[in-house]
Amino acid sequence: MTLRRHTLLCLCLTLLGTAPAHTQTPPAVPATVCDASGDIAPAQLYGLWQLALWPQDGSGNEATPASTGALLFERHPEYPGSVRGSLKRSTQGNDRQALVSGDVTQGEFNLDESADGVNMDAVWEGNVVPGGCGQELRGVRRSAEGRAAPADPPMNFVLKKVPGWR
Repeated sequence: MTLRRHTLLCLCLTLLGTAPAHTQTPPAVPATVCDASGDIAPAQLYGLWQLALWPQDGSGNEATPASTGALLFERHPEYPGSVRGSLKRSTQGNDRQALVSGDVTQGEFNLDESADGVNMDAVWEGNVVPGGCGQELRGVRRSAEGRAAPADPPMNFVLKKVPGWR
């Protein structure tokens, strides 16, 4: 098609209210609406999360946490649909580091924590916050049964995904 003929065709179609497909502006893509049920795909856990822990006994709350830190979740190399990562958090007098692995199924979040990568130190059980678009998890962290060290008291937790990790 010659340039003159193409220009004339575009002008005619414009006057008629239509334009060739290659000159039309694509329709706006609607914003993604999150699942209000809290059900998320495991890949939505990937990224950096801020952590706050406070005792269940009422001696603290989310606004005044006993411990703060961060978790970095990545794809688990051995179990598709699961995550593996690292935890760094403050405690009274020192900082703790641990390896973590877990998953989310139908909005239920489960995580195992291990300081040495062999023995389980704690378990995390919680839920994706409904309507939070997979950006917030809440639940309880408990010492693992049968662990050699003295048990930590059960702690409430909130994990909030760091902006930019979507």
